[in-house]
Amino acid sequence: MSQVTITVRPNGPFRIDDPNGVVEMVESDANKFDLTRNPGFCLCRCGASANRPFCDGSHKTACPPPNPPAKLG
Repeated sequence: MSQVTITVRPNGPFRIDDPNGVVEMVESDANKFDLTRNPGFCLCRCGASANRPFCDGSHKTACPPPNPPAKLG
């Protein structure tokens, strides 16, 4: 059985891979997001996405990477 994996992408979103469909994402008002067709999805970290909490790639233009890019860890 594969596990849920969360990958922090440098200067990008959080990538969630959920091969078994065990992740449940709930809004503050208790509404659940339908993730049944999404074994993998990305969550916005920059706040620029028009589809928040999901990433739509807006970080590529709205949040340019630092120069030089920061190292993780």
